[in-house]
Amino acid sequence: MGWLSAGDGYEVALVEGRVAARATAGRAAGRQLKSLPRALRDHPEVDRLRRFAAWLDRHTTACVAQVDTWMVSSLPVPTLLLARLWRDEAWQCALRDLVVVGDEPDEVGFLRDATDSGALRVVTLDGETVRIAPRTVTLPHPVLLADLDELREFAAELGVTQRVEQIHRATWRRAEDTPDKVWSVSEFAGGKFPSRYVLAARAASLGYRVSGGYATCRVRDGARVVEASTWIGEPYYWDDSDAETGDLTWNDEDGRSLPLRSVGPVAWSEGMRMAAALYAGRQVEEGKGA
Repeated sequence: MGWLSAGDGYEVALVEGRVAARATAGRAAGRQLKSLPRALRDHPEVDRLRRFAAWLDRHTTACVAQVDTWMVSSLPVPTLLLARLWRDEAWQCALRDLVVVGDEPDEVGFLRDATDSGALRVVTLDGETVRIAPRTVTLPHPVLLADLDELREFAAELGVTQRVEQIHRATWRRAEDTPDKVWSVSEFAGGKFPSRYVLAARAASLGYRVSGGYATCRVRDGARVVEASTWIGEPYYWDDSDAETGDLTWNDEDGRSLPLRSVGPVAWSEGMRMAAALYAGRQVEEGKGA
């Protein structure tokens, strides 16, 4: 964005997301000022830029949230759509360097560019930049990536930083010998908190929904929607002390409980990730009696 006139002797612009000013006359002409002059703080152009900056922040947050939804759900995304979105800096920032998978097994790599024609440029594990143009691609959940460890190592070599957490996302895999007719996981139960309010606030701050006595996480796993739930206490006793995390369970879209052996890999990983994140905020006793 260019510099805009803002009264006598000043111009203003958005610089790295903040309103900046520079003088147009005198010794400081053309130089960006360290702070916004008092005379400009209520200027209409400054107010307009502030509102525009706030909109850009909301837009950036929305782009990241949408790409995160595509990734967690491993939904197919049209390459032509990615090409159109790529022109927008906020979308490009959210999408750049995510691992994408095309139609063929070897069409896997870090997304670096999208052309107007719908072709994607990706860097493969061989270090080659190739162009792929399938009708759709997926931004797979990391638990579905067979070469996850190799991708993490290669990302470190390339200095890759993902705006949407994908390859460095914490993942869990269900044990193959999980018994039949087991319906819950207690690995992260018993984490104590000062009150139910504190525990619920932690869940909300991590982006999870709080409904009734549960913190919940809903994801699309393959062809079905599954909701993971962790007990956090009755909502009618917010101010009582000694709240603690409970068992982790999964339900289908109709609310029916699922045995652990029927929980898919993405739903399992995301449910365990939620329960672990809540448990990590528990009170930890210190001292000789801990």
